Amino acid sequence: MKLSPLEDAVDPEALRRVLDGRWEPVRQAARRRMRELGPPAGEPGDVEAQRVRVLEELRRLAEEGYPRQGFPKEYGGEGDIGGSVISFEMLGLGDLSLLVKAGVQWGLFGGAIQALGTERHHRRHLKAVMDLELLGCFAMTESGHGSDVARLRTTATYEAGEFVIHTPVENARKDYIGNAARDGRMAVVFAQLIVNGESHGVHALLVPIRDERGRPCPGVRIEDCGHKGGLNGVDNGRLYFDHVRVPREALLNRFGDVDAEGAYSSPIDTPARRFFTMLGTLIRGRVSIAGGAGSASKTALALAVRYGEARRQFERPGTGAEVPILDYLAHQRKLLPALATTYALHFAQEELVTALHDIHGAVLDDRDDDGAEGHGAEGHGVEDWRQRELESRAAGLKAIATWHATHTIQTCREACGGAGYLTANRLPRLKADTDVFTTFEGDNTVLLQLVAKGLLTRFQHDVDDLGTLGLARFVAEQFAGALIERTAARSTIARLLTARGEPSEADLLDRAWQLQAFEDREKHVLEGLARRLRRAAGGDADPFEVFNDAQDHVLRAARVHVDRIVLEAFVAALDRCDEGAAGLLGRVCDLYVLSTIEADRAWFLEHGRLSPATAKALVDTVNQLCKLLRPHARTLVDGFAIPERLLDVPIVQYDDPTD
Repeated sequence: MKLSPLEDAVDPEALRRVLDGRWEPVRQAARRRMRELGPPAGEPGDVEAQRVRVLEELRRLAEEGYPRQGFPKEYGGEGDIGGSVISFEMLGLGDLSLLVKAGVQWGLFGGAIQALGTERHHRRHLKAVMDLELLGCFAMTESGHGSDVARLRTTATYEAGEFVIHTPVENARKDYIGNAARDGRMAVVFAQLIVNGESHGVHALLVPIRDERGRPCPGVRIEDCGHKGGLNGVDNGRLYFDHVRVPREALLNRFGDVDAEGAYSSPIDTPARRFFTMLGTLIRGRVSIAGGAGSASKTALALAVRYGEARRQFERPGTGAEVPILDYLAHQRKLLPALATTYALHFAQEELVTALHDIHGAVLDDRDDDGAEGHGAEGHGVEDWRQRELESRAAGLKAIATWHATHTIQTCREACGGAGYLTANRLPRLKADTDVFTTFEGDNTVLLQLVAKGLLTRFQHDVDDLGTLGLARFVAEQFAGALIERTAARSTIARLLTARGEPSEADLLDRAWQLQAFEDREKHVLEGLARRLRRAAGGDADPFEVFNDAQDHVLRAARVHVDRIVLEAFVAALDRCDEGAAGLLGRVCDLYVLSTIEADRAWFLEHGRLSPATAKALVDTVNQLCKLLRPHARTLVDGFAIPERLLDVPIVQYDDPTD
């Protein structure tokens, strides 16, 4: 199959409009802001200087009104949840320490007060949080329990009108807590709530950790985590609580409360459902990290592509001219599939933010007379099927986007040779600062297991409190076959699949074949996983072994599911983009699809989805797509519209002496 070249040049501005999408004004405003903030400065080893500078920039953001977007209008915000996530994502084009510091202050600390508290907490604290009059922390993770939040060991025991916050053992210390080491004055502390000797599961409380002079409050011990592999502008610390007393009103009581007589009540009937509902309201952080990772990937690719066009190596025979390294297929193979995947993940992220905004934004407008969000007849609120699907997609995209950032930034570093290893060229800092993205806001492996569980149970409420064996038995009794839920591209996909004739693998660029290949793989893998769990769930099966033995299959099911929803998001974007950009982006989509299938050729061959001849043709087609897109590589990265000041580093000013 011989591909025809793309005839017309595309204006990067046309790509920018497609990428900016629904929140174009927000993205443009963020670019103007980022031109002022500039890239990271200072030596990586000077931790205190970095912390001081990042706090100063955080104050500038507060003065400019950056944090107001995501908070309710009645407390001085703008009520634009989607806009707030997009603004956060755009910070990822610059200093990632600032991105994380802002995320801790306004996304995690302020977001927890907003999502888990009620009117008394909102009225008292939200404006101060937005204005940086109150700097805070999100104290969930413990040394002994990170992903397993339900088993945190910090306790909050109700005694005579107060809660006593206590760290019972060393491993219950709150660890790696942003804003704790230096700047935080208050923490949202997650603890096991104990009332009259009965545990009601994990709840969140507001606990002061420093006084007005910056000294630790009585009973609070604070340690500095010290120099980290990256993000040293963020002051991560450890918190210990020695019978610290806070008033009853410190409990963030949207989902559980204790009255003046010491009686516990909750609008949600079971502890498991209450726990998952609480965590579901905090989904914004996971969505935001996926977006920030995408911004870091874009920056790395913009630097590497620019360098690849300018840097020359070895002579082209018969010309006397040296060859730009991006003209080499091996170099194109490094960068262009990663660039195509970055585009694909951008469109998937845009869909995710839209869903978050439409679901959670509606909740902000559905408040009862006390200022708390309504919970519905059974107390489930937004935790319906749409909310569960949103949580699952956020978990999956966060995992895939952050792994993609780690791989892409390393690839870009290598593609820039020794120059890519210089701190002045930003790539080492991007690599160091994003490395932890794969494990915070949820370890990626654990998140993919959550995705697979959702696919197997179709987001049923009544499996929340089942163990691994219970999940396997639920699947054995209930799973009737993989149900592929369409994304925003459902009408386009239906049209493509209806219009095509007999399925054939011969035309690898047939969009309907591509969609069907991803869908068929997901369905087959998920149904195979269900059969595997069914077989293992009978008799005296060991609960741990049942799930552990299938863990490879669980993770694969989640990954191929995410691949499919990412492709569908790209298809939806193609359907709405300008004619001028459609041809180029269509080929970018082809490269995303075929490079993904190429990476998984073993599965497609083993399961008869590709013949050996087509598998060979697939490799050739990927090569052709790389060659076809090579002249447009700079256009594609310019379409990200990263402010030039953020790319103003020596590596893109390369001046070859032979020119």
